[in-house]
Amino acid sequence: MERSTVTAPSRLSFDIREIPFSRRGAWFDVSPVVGLHTMREHLHLVSHQTGMHPIVRFEPDAEAPTLEASPACLRWRTPEGAVEAVFEDDSTLRMRGRGLAMTIADATSELTPFTGSYLFRDPVDGAAVLTSYETGRRYRVTVVAGEIAVTGAELLGAGARSILASGAEWEIAIEEYETARAPYSARRSFDDLVAEVEAEFDEYVERVAPWRSERSPAAAAASYVLWSATVSPKGFLERESIVMSKHWMDKVWSWDHCFNALALAPGLPREAVEQFRVVFDFQDPSGALPDSVTHSEVLYNFVKPPIHGWALRKLRASLGAPLTPSELVEIYDALAAWTRFWLDRRRVPGHPLAHYQHGNDSGWDNATTFDRDRVIEAPDLAAFLVVQLEALAGLAVEVARDQDAVGWRAEARSIRAALLELWDGESFVARAPESGRASTTTSLLNTLPIVASPELPDEINGLLAARIERHLTDFGPATELVDSPEYEADGYWRGPVWAPSTVLVEDGLRQAGETALADRISERFRRLCERSGFAENFDALTGAGLRDRAYTWTASCYLLLAREAEERAAAG
Repeated sequence: MERSTVTAPSRLSFDIREIPFSRRGAWFDVSPVVGLHTMREHLHLVSHQTGMHPIVRFEPDAEAPTLEASPACLRWRTPEGAVEAVFEDDSTLRMRGRGLAMTIADATSELTPFTGSYLFRDPVDGAAVLTSYETGRRYRVTVVAGEIAVTGAELLGAGARSILASGAEWEIAIEEYETARAPYSARRSFDDLVAEVEAEFDEYVERVAPWRSERSPAAAAASYVLWSATVSPKGFLERESIVMSKHWMDKVWSWDHCFNALALAPGLPREAVEQFRVVFDFQDPSGALPDSVTHSEVLYNFVKPPIHGWALRKLRASLGAPLTPSELVEIYDALAAWTRFWLDRRRVPGHPLAHYQHGNDSGWDNATTFDRDRVIEAPDLAAFLVVQLEALAGLAVEVARDQDAVGWRAEARSIRAALLELWDGESFVARAPESGRASTTTSLLNTLPIVASPELPDEINGLLAARIERHLTDFGPATELVDSPEYEADGYWRGPVWAPSTVLVEDGLRQAGETALADRISERFRRLCERSGFAENFDALTGAGLRDRAYTWTASCYLLLAREAEERAAAG
């Protein structure tokens, strides 16, 4: 297959207002986005340790400089000069200026016992140090060349705290660390650092998307979203992890990670397995997975849908290296416990179907399927469990637990039969376990049993395909029928196009033999990402990106669909 090599991936340019500037492993970034739907005029250094916190803002000594961002270098450019920034490593940002001064101002204005930053000059090496109550970390600014002037050193209470870097040519290093580290020493030149990061990112893209061609022009940008949102093991996270974004969605959720693992599988198999397993590190004694995990927080108030059997099947089909025997056993045990949670803790006695306790459990927080009742036995949940039980049965045989396999297959048959009882002749419905009241059917959620299409009658698969086609817009499958009274253009799961739902229905349709419709869905979603980037979700009628604009599962779903499309093209 052809692959475009005219432009190196590191020459990629992106809008810093849409995608943060960061580096694999770092827990901080440079961005104007400083909080939930909050964007500032100036770029800020934003940390994601103990939450999302703007630490300092960068104020160039010029009106409206041009901002240029690439994977390796960020620039503020004016006719008179420029300031450039590069990540030296995952905890150090190097900056240099030529003909342009830069003020690095404290992003908080007041120091109290519980908030704000304290600025002082370290008497050991003369570096300026900000200590942040919000992150519990220190931010040290060391002069490499030129000079700095400090305002507000040792100031308590309200007042300006800032560091001015100036001179015809100047250079500084900004480090994020905990209590102490040796004085900073520049061991490589700025230009060498840029070249190093360019080479690192180019290698990453070559591993993740070696198949890219003119048919997949956003592959490098999608790879950057993943690479730059990867954080090193720190806090609660004991593995290298891809957070959903280095904007405010700076967590790992317990289904999002599956899509990121799938994107990495062929070229970075070890990293893919780590992404798949990361949330299982936090499995509770009942077998439940957490809702989300980040640096300093693990939430168990909700769960997420059990798509892990589905994801494991796809992961192993494309994994560039096989799972080791010990990994197979560990994954089997974890997946079995997760499944038993649904079977033992989320089924009413005498009911074969498990239930969600809220839309958040499904990942479709406010979908219209939950409008009549929040606690429902949902068809998507039943289908996911059928797929997961079949995956467990196969794994059980591999790890020599044949008797387990018999039990898993019996459960799968029981749940499949109960799922078919949710079919009303035209669509699947959800039902409240106590009243038996049926849900509405205008949500794409009700079509997700297509993921279990090999287990469903052909007639039902055909009707599901027709139903999914009703949801299809020029940009992909809307999560709510656009002619429904409940449709909302920016209604989260009540209308917008989302990446995971797109991939799930596309995969199910393809397994059902509905390849023409699957091809249309894949094509439209890929063109949407190439036009509107990797937003959390998209307006189904205009294609505009909505909410968080640098979301990793969207980038991963683009990479997954693009890779599979390239493979089909190569196969003829």
